[in-house]
Amino acid sequence: MEAPAHAIDTSEVFTALGSRPEGLNSEAVTTALERYGENSLPRAEEETSFQRLLRQFRDPMIYVLIAAAVVTGLLGEVVDTVVIAAVVLINALVGYLQEGKAADALAAIREMLSPASEVRRDGSWITVDSDQLVPGDVVRLRAGDKVPADLRLFKTTSLRVEESALTGESVAADKNTRPVAADAPLGDRSCMAFSGTTVAAGSGLGVVTGTGQDTEIGRITTMLGEVERVETPLTRSMARFSSILAVGALLLAVLMVIVSVVIYDTGWAEVLMSAIGFAVAAIPEGLPAVMAITLALGVQKMAARNAITRRLDSVETLGSVTTICTDKTGTLTKNEMTVRAIHTREHNYEVTGTGYSPEGQILVDGAAVDLGEHPDLERMAEVAVYANDASVEKRDDEWTLNGEPTDGGICTFALKAGVDKSEKRIAGVPFDSDFKYMATLDDMPDGRVIHLKGAPDRLLERCDRQRAPGGGTEPLDKAYWEEEIEAMGTRGMRVLAAAWRDGEEGRELATTDVDAGGFLFLGLYGIIDPPRDEVPEAVRTVQEAGIRIRMITGDHASTASAIAKEIGLRGDRAITGAELEAATDEELQSIVRDHDVYARTSPEHKLRLVRALQANGEVVAMTGDGVNDAPSLKQADVGVAMGNKGTEATKDAADVVLADDNFATISAAVKMGRTIYDNLRKAIVFMLPTNGGQGLVIFVAMLVGMTLPITPLQVLWVNLITAVTLSLALSFEPAEPGIMKRRPRDPEDALLDSEVILRILFVSVLLGGATIAVFQYLQMNGSSLEVSRTIAVNTLVVGQVFYLFTARFSRVSALRKELFTANPVSWLSVGIMLVLQIAFCYLPFMQDAFETTGVGWFGWAVPVVVGIIVFLAVETDKLIRRLN
Repeated sequence: MEAPAHAIDTSEVFTALGSRPEGLNSEAVTTALERYGENSLPRAEEETSFQRLLRQFRDPMIYVLIAAAVVTGLLGEVVDTVVIAAVVLINALVGYLQEGKAADALAAIREMLSPASEVRRDGSWITVDSDQLVPGDVVRLRAGDKVPADLRLFKTTSLRVEESALTGESVAADKNTRPVAADAPLGDRSCMAFSGTTVAAGSGLGVVTGTGQDTEIGRITTMLGEVERVETPLTRSMARFSSILAVGALLLAVLMVIVSVVIYDTGWAEVLMSAIGFAVAAIPEGLPAVMAITLALGVQKMAARNAITRRLDSVETLGSVTTICTDKTGTLTKNEMTVRAIHTREHNYEVTGTGYSPEGQILVDGAAVDLGEHPDLERMAEVAVYANDASVEKRDDEWTLNGEPTDGGICTFALKAGVDKSEKRIAGVPFDSDFKYMATLDDMPDGRVIHLKGAPDRLLERCDRQRAPGGGTEPLDKAYWEEEIEAMGTRGMRVLAAAWRDGEEGRELATTDVDAGGFLFLGLYGIIDPPRDEVPEAVRTVQEAGIRIRMITGDHASTASAIAKEIGLRGDRAITGAELEAATDEELQSIVRDHDVYARTSPEHKLRLVRALQANGEVVAMTGDGVNDAPSLKQADVGVAMGNKGTEATKDAADVVLADDNFATISAAVKMGRTIYDNLRKAIVFMLPTNGGQGLVIFVAMLVGMTLPITPLQVLWVNLITAVTLSLALSFEPAEPGIMKRRPRDPEDALLDSEVILRILFVSVLLGGATIAVFQYLQMNGSSLEVSRTIAVNTLVVGQVFYLFTARFSRVSALRKELFTANPVSWLSVGIMLVLQIAFCYLPFMQDAFETTGVGWFGWAVPVVVGIIVFLAVETDKLIRRLN
């Protein structure tokens, strides 16, 4: 077809597809299947468990350790090889188990497709598997059916299709057979039914125009497959950090080898073991495990706050986002249509409460009304409850809807007003998208009444009078009502009208009776999918944290602007999908700097917006619930899906799933992410001086030709027990005061700034220098090599314990009550480490493995003195920095 199917008459569509309203014959179906293939979506290649395990070893620090294990194995140092290999494998297994299986979003989208369809072939209606549909097939749709392929509709009867998963619209779309403009947005293509959507009401016939990848949902899967995961700020920072550390350690190790061989003529075996000892000492091999465990703890805490994290590093990334792009329907709003305003000739009524729970009040000028004193309101509620096929009822402490969302909202208003359906319906005219009204003939106490509800323009055509202020009737003022309809529309409301007239005894109800007119116009219902109660406060919290919020929705511009204003988003107007379509990528980067609200968007628009923001240097979190959100969720730095009302495709494409569909949970998740980053940074700042001190001990010993104060195997012991005890304790640190008042950190900032680097160097020299000094003192006073090395290791370990106490507080003094109360895990970790160190010194099998020996009180007193010196020195450094 030269023109899209939605832009041409159905006769042209049939001609282009070689079909007709009676359907295809078997021969044509066979030919079409060979040409187009099955009506199914391609399967993505899944990552195997082995590939996921191998991915855990992609770290420069791990490469160095693997090389060290190979060399020690070649040299016959079996114990060293086994310990190094164990450390590497433990790190890999932690990451492997915590990360879980990679998601397959395309499989979830496939679940949305209908398994079987009613299709006309060879002149008869038959049921076939949906994957056997071909372009040109004629398909029948009924209420409750899933649309099996993209269809051009050529016959409809009150057909309404729920398309929110594709378009983001709050209400089911009315369908007809009339062509629309070629460039009409997806949500405005009223003559099309799209694969994966659901028939909400009515029936229809359509001819298949697209199958498999050629459908709208197929285009989304193609986009999803083309989107590559974005590296998180933490991943980028850690990659740079690991590379620098690994290269630095190797260069210094080479320098040591050259100096030892050239100057001291040391044997190659001894030199290589010393170089390996230095590399192992300088590289914090426990850091990957600590990082994985810290993130895993964050995942558990997030889960307790209804945020299920599917990728570990996404927890931290949430703490560094600079902008949140959010869908409207079901994310900021409840996706539950609510009557917010009632306008009669007498009053403007405000209706409080949200959703289908009949909890709320009806106010005039801020005061609750008595229904008995407001007959105009009572009549509006009467029409709402009688000209209505929906109902709301309480199940398991939750109010649920049976029927159409708009009808449910009007029904809930009637319950708030205290009006319930108690009289008998005699006849009715159901809603139809062609005439856009619903009418019922009801047997009321004062006689038969026709209740009429529908589109305001259609009701105004059928009314000649209106209810007058104070009661009675007066001639219809059509201009007045059109002005009020416009005013309510600009507030983002969907407007319906109510009217009534007396019914005739012995006569049923038909469209001709309604079209005959003579109705009394009562007033207007203003309906909207309102923001969740907690959203405005959550928006304020996120904005105070320096994060910008942008709403991207498929709904109409007026609705988007109204919701944006209500929740506190800035911006004077909504940018439409047509404007985005016309903009180049460079122009789009400029647009996203100045505007926060985007309406009538397609999946491609959402994806382009996310990419434009990322091109501007933003770290983007994207929230959504429909399959149309899946590509942009995958493209974003953090994709956040709704757990209750979100599609499985969206959840699988996302990094975080909100179990309560609550935007406010994002605020808590951002706080948790920032806390986790702070704690990771504290762990790094704690671990590096430890490794720096150990590396300094071996480096200095090799350069000056002295006996090594600690062996490579002892270095591994210290690193391992530090990682599983002291470093891990920092993962449990609570959030620092004012953490949600800070600006987001720049993702391009180095993991360690100059102040932190100076701290690391300073403490490394303290720990390393003290260890060398203690070892040399003991050697000069006749202590054995085993005793000297054991006390030297104790000095390193106890020095780290005291450094942990001060490292828990980055800037403020550690001499405060929170040192003892805020993180009890830190004290438990210290206790466990000391028990392990005592075993290291006194258990025979540990003595044999690590060449240690038991020491007296002096072997512990000296390390405690060194630890106190380290603590006081760092606290003095912090004091000086605070004063400056």
